[in-house]
Amino acid sequence: MATNRTFTMIKPDAVNAGNSGAITKMIEEAGFRIVAMKKTQLSPERAGQFYAIHKERPFYKDLCTYMSSGPIVPMILEKENAVEDFRKLIGATDPQKAAPGTIRNLFAKSIEANAIHGSDSDANAEIEGNFFFSHMEQF
Repeated sequence: MATNRTFTMIKPDAVNAGNSGAITKMIEEAGFRIVAMKKTQLSPERAGQFYAIHKERPFYKDLCTYMSSGPIVPMILEKENAVEDFRKLIGATDPQKAAPGTIRNLFAKSIEANAIHGSDSDANAEIEGNFFFSHMEQF
């Protein structure tokens, strides 16, 4: 059954470019309520834990290096049909294939530096949200 929460994270490229505010505004204007949010930085080890599912892939080390290269802004969002609607809002992983007006179309630099992460399922949204936020931090 679909839930009404999803997880997102503004990635180092977008934070460093000063786009966190504009991205957050787009998220709220799309009807999402921010349930939890913080600015933090991952260590390479912590990035490795978050992306452990990709450990055997050739891009894993570069991904961990990139994701620990600067601050990120993880968030838990709430809205009816949250996961599916958020995936539409962020657009395709490749910003050149992302629909006009989507977050990645507007703010991503490349497939690798694609501005934002969005959970791909309700189960992953819960796992990823719990990685960054304890239940005590959520309001």
